[in-house]
Amino acid sequence: MKTPNNKQFKQYYALHCKHLKLKGLQPKTIDAYSRAIRRIGGYFNGKLNNLTENQLIDYFHELLERLSWSAVKPKKIS
Repeated sequence: MKTPNNKQFKQYYALHCKHLKLKGLQPKTIDAYSRAIRRIGGYFNGKLNNLTENQLIDYFHELLERLSWSAVKPKKIS
């Protein structure tokens, strides 16, 4: 997995991790969600601003070609 190395992605990623910790999620859950963001960042070359619904649909459709639905389906964070 290629993690984007640009400054903006790193800032968003760090903020994402802080939010997950503040929600009181378990370390394994934080790791899984953070890994998902790194994968999405890698897929879109670190450019997470202004992603369209169609871009995300294409991304998740491609994931389903390789992974099971249970591995791909979005999880609700309360």
